[in-house]
Amino acid sequence: MLKVVNRLNPASKALAFAACLAVVTACTPIYKNHGYMPPPEDLAEIKVGVDTRDTVLESVGAPSSSGVVRDSGFYYVRSRIRHYGPKKPEVVSRELLAISFDDRGVVRNIERFGLEDGIVVPLDRRITESTIQGQGLIRQLLGNIGNFNPANIPGASQQ
Repeated sequence: MLKVVNRLNPASKALAFAACLAVVTACTPIYKNHGYMPPPEDLAEIKVGVDTRDTVLESVGAPSSSGVVRDSGFYYVRSRIRHYGPKKPEVVSRELLAISFDDRGVVRNIERFGLEDGIVVPLDRRITESTIQGQGLIRQLLGNIGNFNPANIPGASQQ
């Protein structure tokens, strides 16, 4: 009877270990944090009806964004996104802190919203939509052949 013994040399063992490590790490979720949320101890220092825009900036820092209208509010947004392999990234937590001010610039209200409260806070990405849909590069180039007008060239004499 013939006995076959399978022995791996050290280079093969290292390669097998690296392959196993790659498989394990590929299945590990990666979390990315975006934005800034003031710590609760700094928020506790803000007094509604007493503090102003300047004192809020001193105690909790600059907001992620502020309202378009001058006397609206400060908004602090923090998101945590999970990336897991080839799947679409998933927002696992999002918090929004809104500090509103009255006409005199005094804190009127402090509100906190988040996914855990059942309130979805969508962040709008303003991306310009392309008007060219379903057309390849060659079709776009060939579509412009008849649209050339030498009079539209800057610096060309118009006689």
